[in-house]
Amino acid sequence: MKAIVIHAARDLRLEDRAPPPAPGPGEVAVEMAVGGICGSDLHYYQHGGIGTAIRLREPMILGHEVSGRVTAVGDGVETLSEGQLVAISPSRPCGACAFCLEGAPNHCMNMRFYGSAMPFPHIQGAFRQHLIADASQCADATGLTPGEAAMAEPLAVCLHAMRQAGGLVGKAVLVTGVGPIGALCILAARRAGADLIVATDLSEFTLDMARRLGADEAWDAREGLAPYVKDKGRFDVLFECSGAAAALSAAIPAIRPRGTIVQLGLGGDMTLPVQAMTAKELTFRGSFRFHPEFHTGVSLMRKGLIDVKPLITQTVPLSQAQAAFDLAGDRSRAMKAQIDFTA
Repeated sequence: MKAIVIHAARDLRLEDRAPPPAPGPGEVAVEMAVGGICGSDLHYYQHGGIGTAIRLREPMILGHEVSGRVTAVGDGVETLSEGQLVAISPSRPCGACAFCLEGAPNHCMNMRFYGSAMPFPHIQGAFRQHLIADASQCADATGLTPGEAAMAEPLAVCLHAMRQAGGLVGKAVLVTGVGPIGALCILAARRAGADLIVATDLSEFTLDMARRLGADEAWDAREGLAPYVKDKGRFDVLFECSGAAAALSAAIPAIRPRGTIVQLGLGGDMTLPVQAMTAKELTFRGSFRFHPEFHTGVSLMRKGLIDVKPLITQTVPLSQAQAAFDLAGDRSRAMKAQIDFTA
């Protein structure tokens, strides 16, 4: 089978790998359909890692935003059947460590998250033509397209961020950085009851996307947020999705006292305006990965409550994987570039 393997920055290869064995008890075999290129995949491709702490130390199959069709089921699997379209969660906590037992599986000490160079040996990813997955990882995606099903992972990231923010009904929300995560935060925040949603970015393409997705206003970040600074700030919640310190610092004056910052963007260490945050009594909360939100996201999509189709801007055949990665990094024309493993 073919797999997309990163060896170093800009060294992406389409390689032959041995097909997986038959599924064991509680497992399913999946023929991959679609994989979405995530920001972390781009960091590995463009920089050989994420920040200074997470670096490639061996070749690694990329990918964790995937969907496919079940081709075989192992013993004991009763909820899935051959031919069924599934979205596959890359989150595989051990279930036995201290964090799993206290209800924080996204912080599992022994996490096996697809396509991650955090541990060594690295956890190989899901950008391959065939995969063996636990049945519990697979969410029924009947009624969705394979491309929509592959959006379940980034949507789950945003749903977890909504939990971190607390109740959003009637709140004013600022989203900085309208890549796929920022765009999905707009959809998720509206579904959670946010009344006012304003988005900022540097690209007119992404700002247009924010407006299409229902943001009340979309601003070029270079123009600032002056209309929202009056009376100590307008926004109750900031979803910071860019990973840029400048975006966070520029947003602080527009956040009202006792507001909440939810940091999703990962771009390396950031210097925070701690004194300004302290004076406003702001709450800073990180938001990292997800776990139960994955199946919730698939359910919301299947019910038509969240529509991710506008975010899927390109679908590229597997044979052109490197071109797909180059395209995915171009924020002037790509929101979510996906790879078709069947083409």
